[in-house]
Amino acid sequence: MYRKIILLLCAIAFVSCNEEAKIEEEIAEVPVDFEVVRFDREFAEAKPQKLMGLKKEYPFLFPQQFSDSVWIEKLNDTIQQEIDTEVGKAFSSFENEKAELHSLFQHVKYYFPQFEAPKVFTVTSEVDYKNKVILQDDYLFISLDTYLGDEHHFYIGIQDYLKKNFRKDQIIPDVANAYAEKYVDRPRSRTFLAHMIYYGKLLYLKDKLIPEVADAGKIGYTEDEFTWAQNNEAQMWRYFVENELFFDTDTELYSRFLYPAPFSKFYLQLDSESPARLGQYIGWQIVRSYMEKTNASLEEMINTDAETIFNKANFKPRK
Repeated sequence: MYRKIILLLCAIAFVSCNEEAKIEEEIAEVPVDFEVVRFDREFAEAKPQKLMGLKKEYPFLFPQQFSDSVWIEKLNDTIQQEIDTEVGKAFSSFENEKAELHSLFQHVKYYFPQFEAPKVFTVTSEVDYKNKVILQDDYLFISLDTYLGDEHHFYIGIQDYLKKNFRKDQIIPDVANAYAEKYVDRPRSRTFLAHMIYYGKLLYLKDKLIPEVADAGKIGYTEDEFTWAQNNEAQMWRYFVENELFFDTDTELYSRFLYPAPFSKFYLQLDSESPARLGQYIGWQIVRSYMEKTNASLEEMINTDAETIFNKANFKPRK
């Protein structure tokens, strides 16, 4: 009997892999066309006398409330010049990133046929790490000075839990997240569960949009952090159940378990060992379980309420 079960599981896995491979082959044929504008380089190489040309070509990048003298001062600012130099070194070419964006846009188009690829602008933002990627109408802005590597001297003084993701390989997960946020509405309910499932939906969409990215990269964990989350699923689940947190509406739970921080806050000795945002991680596993058990479409999952997903998922944590 045990051997038959193993063979059945292997057969199911084989069929699933074949289906996924077929889908990826179809996605690879999806036509997508877009332009990348290296505005960071154009601005870095501009002279004051050519500023009007840049403003005329990209008026949305030059807010009207700022006079020309502000932009000329910025061109001559030594800090801005150093940013331009460092970004130029790290991103002398953007071809690899463009190829990855092309694949991402193909996946978005496959799952959301009305999608139209944006015009992509690479910019600098004086290390505005709260706005690393901005998706606005038909434009996508990527601040390259927030992806220079976690050890870069620009980031001295920024907490480790933030700058660990200031790396090139986080550009695509960050862009994928921006699109996931576009398609998934924020929860109206204040329950902890509603917000866990919201983030779980975002991460499940990233499963589909960037399947080649490791799970740790999708959620912005190091490999050690992701391993810790996997190894402690049962303990986390028991903590949430025993403390009746799923339907709790205390907004403090968001900062304890959903938002970026040095670690999650169980108020236990293990806190300092734990990664932050473990509520997002558990929400992700619940949504994955729901999708496996119901075979729902992406659209159905996106539009299904958190409690229904929770009940139908029948999620069982790793032991």
